[in-house]
Amino acid sequence: MSEESNPLSNLWPLAPAGATDWLSRLCGDGLTGFMPPAMPDAVWVLNAMYEHEDGPGDVSHHEYHQARTAAGSTPGEVLPGIDLDAVVVTMGGGLGRAGHPGPGWRRLRWEELARRTGDPVVPDGLLPSYRCFPSVTKDGSWPLGIAPPTEGSLDRETWIRLTGILTAYSPAGPDTRCLAYYNPLTLGAVDFDNLHVRAGRLGDAEMLYDVPEADLADFSPANLWAEDRSWVLFTSYDLWATKVVGPPDLIEALLNDTGVEAVRLPWAT
Repeated sequence: MSEESNPLSNLWPLAPAGATDWLSRLCGDGLTGFMPPAMPDAVWVLNAMYEHEDGPGDVSHHEYHQARTAAGSTPGEVLPGIDLDAVVVTMGGGLGRAGHPGPGWRRLRWEELARRTGDPVVPDGLLPSYRCFPSVTKDGSWPLGIAPPTEGSLDRETWIRLTGILTAYSPAGPDTRCLAYYNPLTLGAVDFDNLHVRAGRLGDAEMLYDVPEADLADFSPANLWAEDRSWVLFTSYDLWATKVVGPPDLIEALLNDTGVEAVRLPWAT
């Protein structure tokens, strides 16, 4: 789709070249997004997970997938010479955007699951990812009754709540000028000569999540930052959380908010 016919072009036009140069100098390459240090403070906002009202159950996502494949309900995945179902574990969750699964499901907070299992919310020295909650999984696969977080993108509910909090803690409110960077992996090509950055208003950030274009539709931006660099979001292609760096009052608001779940990770500030 050409830029002229892109419905984003009016509210979030492409930014001039060099918009991410300061992030490159600060963070290194942005293959999976630019992860900035605390500026001056930082917190990790966790992607949402959900649990079915009937509980987690004893069957894992992988066991369910294998049973459906054996019954012919789900075609097996095969590469030339490789039966993927025989070597790949169906974990549950996925990659990219997500939202509430619908009736019968409730938000399962990471803190609640940690109390239930005795696992830490995030193990020391690690970042929020598939390596969290090892006691919950069976051979790497989550229970069928839990929808674990997805990688690489905020879920829709957390995105909307988070950008709402940023709006409240930005002096210009919804008129705060922002830039949004989509890393090359989410665009399906590694091209650092043509980084995809758009500029717009924080008040129009919901459009960045609901954009219908196929090349952007699966992920929230890898980075979103205020033009004055007072705060920055970082969502890694490989992680289950978004790092927010900015002033202490913003960070405290995120830690105390009930609509998002946020944790400090002293080893990753």
